Amino acid sequence: MRRVILVAAALLTAATITTPVSHAAAAAITETVYVESTTDSDADGQPDRIAADVMRPDTAGKVPVVMEASPYYGLGAEMAATVPRGFKRWYDEYFVPRGYAVVEVEMQGTSRSTGCPTTGGPEDTASVRAVVDWLNGRAKAFYADGRPAVAGWSTGNVGMLGVSYNGTLPNAAAAAGIPGVKTIVPIAAISSWYEYSRDQGIGYRGAHAKDYPTYLANYVISAAQKAKCKPVLDRLAREDGDESYDYTAFWKARDYRQTVQNVSASVFVVHGQADWNVKPSQFGRWWQNLADRGVPRKIWLHRGGHLDPISFRQAEWQRVMGLWMDYWLKGVDNGIMREPMADIQRPDGSWEQHTAWPQPGTKDATLYFGPAAGGFAGSLTTTPGSGTQRLGDNANLSESAMMANPELTDSRRLVYVTAPLKEAARLSGEVRVTARVASNRPSTPLTALLVDYGPSTQPVLTDRSPLQLSTETCTRSDLRNRTGCARPPDVSVQAVTATLLTRGAIDAKNRESLESAVPLPTNATADVSWRLHARDAVIPAGHRIGIVVVTNHGGYISQDTGANGIGIDVSLGVSKVVLPVVGGAVIT
Repeated sequence: MRRVILVAAALLTAATITTPVSHAAAAAITETVYVESTTDSDADGQPDRIAADVMRPDTAGKVPVVMEASPYYGLGAEMAATVPRGFKRWYDEYFVPRGYAVVEVEMQGTSRSTGCPTTGGPEDTASVRAVVDWLNGRAKAFYADGRPAVAGWSTGNVGMLGVSYNGTLPNAAAAAGIPGVKTIVPIAAISSWYEYSRDQGIGYRGAHAKDYPTYLANYVISAAQKAKCKPVLDRLAREDGDESYDYTAFWKARDYRQTVQNVSASVFVVHGQADWNVKPSQFGRWWQNLADRGVPRKIWLHRGGHLDPISFRQAEWQRVMGLWMDYWLKGVDNGIMREPMADIQRPDGSWEQHTAWPQPGTKDATLYFGPAAGGFAGSLTTTPGSGTQRLGDNANLSESAMMANPELTDSRRLVYVTAPLKEAARLSGEVRVTARVASNRPSTPLTALLVDYGPSTQPVLTDRSPLQLSTETCTRSDLRNRTGCARPPDVSVQAVTATLLTRGAIDAKNRESLESAVPLPTNATADVSWRLHARDAVIPAGHRIGIVVVTNHGGYISQDTGANGIGIDVSLGVSKVVLPVVGGAVIT
């Protein structure tokens, strides 16, 4: 146990929050403890021990806890067993002087914790549960020398936050209903591991396509546990179902939406609308589940990708986090729950606030696929038409080529566009597509792109990897050398005539169920419905809304080699897109 000195407010300039903060130096205690879990994930006959670093005020009173759990703490560094690694993020400088403890939890099988990583499995949740139970007097913990460690300084109220995997673990904790977890702040976080590696029956491209849970477990596992955990990692590879991409018991155990009824914590969701690492369905469907159950919640949707708001909206983020944790962990009535529920960032970088998300008054608007009209290869209209159009293999078209030149007929893609909008249309929520198809293959991948056709500028922001987000430091030297606690994303602006709004894919054999395949009939039509990723966007007056449909989208999903030579007839008039339009106005 060590005492350190924090210089509150000299490190981080924050807007006024309710909790009094001394501008003088404040003493803090740091310690490392090992908490006994209820699992023995490495089957060595001993309960997993979960390492946790603690920084807390040197005070006689009890304090609540801001917690970040992570599998990444041990990567690239040797760490002593007896003292904390060193608190690199902004949480300790900000929260400890304000009367909180900060606890950093090392997930099982990683860093100094024993056990085996299982990529979103129940063992992840057990790691978090063990530490929360210790903070509430329900679990045992020890120092490295074997002495008992008791959290007599803790009120038991825990707020979890983090980015990427570190934000996914709070979702898991809330969905497990762990007593003591009062609020979670999942940033760029996963709510369904199935949807992290695949989209409605087909795998995403690249590293996600095969044995992803094993790959990630191998990436984060500590050297000390690697040999012992080989049987566990081999089992992940056997059970992940890459052969079919079906939604199995393996994935159900890693789908936190399945137990949303257990959520009693409040939830503050932050996600990038251009995050194609942890894709927007992860926040959109989780958010809808929470809304259906009336969970107290708040949301920020920003214009970027896989990012932490501390890197681009630091002062406001810290102001809101201070108020949020004070309200949910200390019971301070500071007005945070009377502020607007949703903050939405527009492409130009400005922010809007709304009372809810999707925005109030959002209603479905249905547009049907129609034949060529107005000089374009296909039309989107409110009135069903008739006929069919032929779709073949996309022959590895790039996504930009798929969207380009909507006036040209091309059997490698089908494109349907509206007439120019008479007034701006705002989309808020999840887009759904239905296509009636007759295919020459029983397994047929389909991808739909929602496109804004019209001249515009599109910002492109650099992403961060999950490891970068988890390890980016926030020290006094960082603040001297940067504009904030994390390096701001680089932003470039491109002139475009077609802007991708969202996308989504399905293997048509999973049209009836993600749990089991039903091959497409090769001598009859079938209706295939699928969901695109959630989106909030404004399409200006004069622009056109477009839907592009392709088969193998190699830049988005893994290639289905069984679909080579594919031929599909798409029935017009019954094939359609359903858009969530604010105000419910009919788009003509």
